[in-house]
Amino acid sequence: MPLDSAPRLAAHGLERRFGAARAVRGVSLTLDRGELLLVLGPNGAGKTTLLRMLAGLVRPTSGAVHVDGSLLLGNPDLRRSIGLISHQTLLYDDLTATENLRFTAGLYGLADPAGVARAALEQVGLTERANDPVRSLSRGMVQRVAIARALLHTPSIILLDEPFTGLDTASADQVRGVLAAQRVAGATIVVVTHNPVEAWDLASHVAVMVRGGWAIQEERPASLEAFQPRFTEAVRA
Repeated sequence: MPLDSAPRLAAHGLERRFGAARAVRGVSLTLDRGELLLVLGPNGAGKTTLLRMLAGLVRPTSGAVHVDGSLLLGNPDLRRSIGLISHQTLLYDDLTATENLRFTAGLYGLADPAGVARAALEQVGLTERANDPVRSLSRGMVQRVAIARALLHTPSIILLDEPFTGLDTASADQVRGVLAAQRVAGATIVVVTHNPVEAWDLASHVAVMVRGGWAIQEERPASLEAFQPRFTEAVRA
């Protein structure tokens, strides 16, 4: 397959073992530009381990991840095309939001770090708190700064691990707005969550992960109400 026609993100037969335990077993997926996969499942289902393999941070025991047709493992240039929002914000509490983003922009070698930081904070609605130390911000604001940090280098693939945890309604809406804009711009997105309501309307595809494997994997149904009984049954099985 020519690289220019390859899917943006593809995983084939991913498995990750920790000793005798299989955290992820036989997971495959294919996502093109502008698609968003909503990954659902209970705690301990393997969702975070899967996301870390997709980000190139955890080596699969077997299987492989490809970005634009090329193997991700061992390719730092492809790693650069990925933005990860995880449980760790990777922010410095004593620095301001702007200082954190300028520092990150410098690490990526971006031109005009100050301008990049300013635009990123405007995108997540935090211009008025730009010069406040991160330790003084609310949980929702810190999450928005972390998202701005992950998007600074305009990644083509965005991976989010429970991005709505601890957010109030306004902050959650802000995050959804950012993700919607990224999808329209052509980014490929994977959102891991335990609650389908949080990103249902954004998704093009949905998957339910149970005990390390897919219990459901399909294009997102039109009706969340009709999907909920299937989701509940899959998790309880």
